[in-house]
Amino acid sequence: MRSKKAKKRPIQTDQIYKSRVVSRLIQRLMMHGKKSLAESTVYKAMEKLSPDKKEALAMFEQAVKNVMPMQEVRSRRVGGATYQIPMPVKHERSETLAVRWVSMASRARKGKPMNQKLFEELKDAYSGVGNAVKKKDDTHKMAEANRAFSHFRL
Repeated sequence: MRSKKAKKRPIQTDQIYKSRVVSRLIQRLMMHGKKSLAESTVYKAMEKLSPDKKEALAMFEQAVKNVMPMQEVRSRRVGGATYQIPMPVKHERSETLAVRWVSMASRARKGKPMNQKLFEELKDAYSGVGNAVKKKDDTHKMAEANRAFSHFRL
């Protein structure tokens, strides 16, 4: 077991939209420390969502909200067996998972520039379809299937 809890670092808001969620997506997309490239990718995708900044931010936040899971399964050893126990997800973890799934789903799309792939994934997530939303649905199905083991929850 850990001796101390890891401290939560405050997340800085991004420059244009003043949003922590957009900042999280930028951090998630960044590769090899090239933050300016990740920023330009995200901002281009957001601009394609809507030229109006407030509307683009609202669409982005709704897309992330559509991907956020409410339940997930966690492994827990009881006796000699390992059970997948459904657990409710805290808001912060839910948001983190949503951003992770959106970035992974957009990376998995092939044959286009990254800003186009991200735009398409955000648009799909906004309308409730796409790979990121499918991942959320799969997580919920897994939690529903293992509901019988919920009495093992801590």
